[in-house]
Amino acid sequence: GITRSCGSVVRSLSAPTFEQIAELNREAMELAERFPEYLPGLNVHGKYPEESCREIETLAKTGKIVWIGELVGYIMDYPSYATPEMYQIYELAQHLDLPVNIHPYGLDEIAKVCENFPRLKVVVAHPGSGRNDILTRFEFMVKHENAYLDLSGSGVFRWGMLRHGINMAGSHKFLFGTDFPLCNPALILEGVRFEHLTDDELAAVCSGNFKRLTGIK
Repeated sequence: GITRSCGSVVRSLSAPTFEQIAELNREAMELAERFPEYLPGLNVHGKYPEESCREIETLAKTGKIVWIGELVGYIMDYPSYATPEMYQIYELAQHLDLPVNIHPYGLDEIAKVCENFPRLKVVVAHPGSGRNDILTRFEFMVKHENAYLDLSGSGVFRWGMLRHGINMAGSHKFLFGTDFPLCNPALILEGVRFEHLTDDELAAVCSGNFKRLTGIK
């Protein structure tokens, strides 16, 4: 039942140059040429704020970029998402109305991003697997109006998790995600479908919220 996908090309890099970051973006753009149903997610890097902003501006002009991330700091080798250099990047993303998808080290620094950039659409990656992790993320969505949660990776295997999250934060806060190719998309899709969601809630989670945040049709 999955007809379109969005995501970035990531690779484990130690002390990357910006050319290496840009190469990942070129790979994503090439995939989009080969597979029109794929929407490329854009990589940026906190060590290279000026270069990252130029990359965003250049690729945004193609009309194919609607998403930044998933930013995966522990793979891409930068220590924090809440630095003055990253703030330069978020400022531009906010101006261009591009959502930023972030793999969190912890929610404290993502809270700083949400608070400093109230019009930035911040999508936290992964519900987590432990009960406390999951509930903490739900509480985060309630507290921060501009924060959202993608369902990729672990979490959906806990039956009733999504129903409870929607009851707490609202169906507009959740986006379907898979973490493919690490995870089997079918398992997560069926996990979402097995929850006691209304047709409207299911439509919002599976596609409507992503379309609303990105402005795609």
